[in-house]
Amino acid sequence: MDLRFLVQLAIIGLTFFMLINASALLVYAERKVMGFMQQRYGPYRVGPHGLLQPLADILKLLMKEELRPKGADRWLFTLAPMLAITAAFAAFATVPWGAETTLFGLLDQPVKLGAADLNVGVLVVFAITSMGVYGIVLAGWSSNSKYSLFGGLRASAQMISYELSYATALSAVILLAGSLSIREVVDGQAGYWLGVVPRWFVFLQPVGFLIYVIAGVAETNRAPFDFPEAEQELVAGYNTEYSSVRFALFPQAEYINMTTMAAVATDLYLGGWHGPFLPAEYGWIWFLLKVGAILFTYIWVRWTVPRYRYDQLMQFGWKWLFPASVVNLVVTAALVLYFHA
Repeated sequence: MDLRFLVQLAIIGLTFFMLINASALLVYAERKVMGFMQQRYGPYRVGPHGLLQPLADILKLLMKEELRPKGADRWLFTLAPMLAITAAFAAFATVPWGAETTLFGLLDQPVKLGAADLNVGVLVVFAITSMGVYGIVLAGWSSNSKYSLFGGLRASAQMISYELSYATALSAVILLAGSLSIREVVDGQAGYWLGVVPRWFVFLQPVGFLIYVIAGVAETNRAPFDFPEAEQELVAGYNTEYSSVRFALFPQAEYINMTTMAAVATDLYLGGWHGPFLPAEYGWIWFLLKVGAILFTYIWVRWTVPRYRYDQLMQFGWKWLFPASVVNLVVTAALVLYFHA
């Protein structure tokens, strides 16, 4: 069998493995950062500095009993978390995380670091991330619980409200790059202006980047936009009636979606794997550092910004964020036409 084909399979497996471990590491990091911000230790009893706490949580959930409300829809109740986690993994499939490599001369032809490379990668990521909300809506409806149903309805309304801003912000980047391929967008950010400033699109699209980050927080149901859960109002929202492995799939899908949003932001706005001091073979290190910085911002925002009221969420999305994204797109289109005329 062709060695290059085996290496590509290994890269796909590595991508899957990294996503699984990213959710566990994010749980640990979030607890540690939360503890630091609240002047606490965070997890530190299980393993050195609490490093084995995510493993302990997984074992605890595996040993818990699977419960299902008597009036719940049996098949949809089981399907909902599976749909959520499947969409989360599939969305990352078209996100490249490194430059082409020959593995230091081991291969005759280079392979691409990423599960798949599509010429419409941006469109595919947008389409699949939109599917993730169906798992939450199905979970809320099939649980036969009013709190779960409210959480599912909130998730669908929130997704519709902020997905428009999210897509419009991405459209401005596509205009600048002239391509729907994520890898080509990253390659368009190689090099420097004046020999010093990186050619990252975040410097051309600071407003678009801010809109994308805000919409991304809302899309992943993170605080201060975590209304589908809203413990003070809805107990635990759409996953109130879930337990054991079914329950674990929802937060895992959430953390994977966070990773996907951070990876897409890195590729489209922060130059992807391009960076100083490292050769192209090690560009994935820059990619991981940038993704880690964005994920830290996710956690930082959660524990510093209070949750909005639900009416404030909708007003902000429709009256401020979406109009700002449209203005940003129109201005970007006008400037692209002007400078390329």
